[in-house]
Amino acid sequence: MDHRLLLALPLLSLAAPVGQDPAGADPDGPLAPPKGLEKVQLVIPEDNPLTVEKAELGKMLFFDTRLSKDGSMSCQTCHVHEKAWSDGIALSTKVDGSKNTRNSPSLYNVGYQPYYYWDGRAPTMEANVLAAWKGHMGGDPDATAKVLADIPAYAAAFEKAFGAEPTGTNIVQALTSFVRTLRSGGSAYDEGTMSEAAKRGERLFAERCMSCHVPPLFTDFQFHNVGVGDPSDKGRLAQEPDNPARTRAFKTPGLRGAARSAPYFHDGSVATLREAVAIMARGGIDNEFLDPILKTQREKLRPLTDEEIDDLVAFIEALDSNESFTPPKLP
Repeated sequence: MDHRLLLALPLLSLAAPVGQDPAGADPDGPLAPPKGLEKVQLVIPEDNPLTVEKAELGKMLFFDTRLSKDGSMSCQTCHVHEKAWSDGIALSTKVDGSKNTRNSPSLYNVGYQPYYYWDGRAPTMEANVLAAWKGHMGGDPDATAKVLADIPAYAAAFEKAFGAEPTGTNIVQALTSFVRTLRSGGSAYDEGTMSEAAKRGERLFAERCMSCHVPPLFTDFQFHNVGVGDPSDKGRLAQEPDNPARTRAFKTPGLRGAARSAPYFHDGSVATLREAVAIMARGGIDNEFLDPILKTQREKLRPLTDEEIDDLVAFIEALDSNESFTPPKLP
């Protein structure tokens, strides 16, 4: 299948809210989307329009350990570029030494999402970032703002980006502005340079995976029970307690960058991409609340051969971007 046919699918199938383009964005400038994502729009709140100045400030803040309670971690501690902006471990450790209960997801293309966290409990990226800053890093927004205000380079950067001194609110707005620029495109899939194995995998993907992993972002932004994880974690059901079908249902991750974001699933329990693909290729793990799409797949589709699973893996690997990234110099 020609990948351009996948790109031509109606974007309404993504089930995302209406988004916005950065105001006045130069199609060749720093806020321009990468190849393959030109037709999807970022979700940008009206009170936090995306600008280069905010994104550059947010990039520094993202790497700055002064945002954490004891100076031991930054946002980048759990979201590393080389690992597709995830952290490569099943469950990351909070600043207080306790463990998260869910895996740190990739931040690629999260600016297109309509809600956040694996269970979708945060309605905006700003709400997600604030909660993670305070809960995971032990951050104190007001105290941090005072610290940054006393650093001349930061004071100047906030004035340039916001026309104001640092506050807890505009620190979050700067961080989210940077995260919205973490977009994955320009892959072999987008450039039409896939291997023969990846092309075979693309055909299998279209037959078996595209109901939930919808191009060009390769997610449907919906919640599905695939049978993975501790049954005590009820997933989306916590947000929709009157909907039993949401039991152990978690948000579909986008697959761009997935080749670098091991381990996999909401609990980080699967170590390799091939193992994750094999689980999903056989229709997930059977359970009472297994998603109907996967039930149908288990009942009606033949098992894939090892070679076909390898081809699917090759296709997902072909979705990886090759953009370079230079960490910021902190004041």
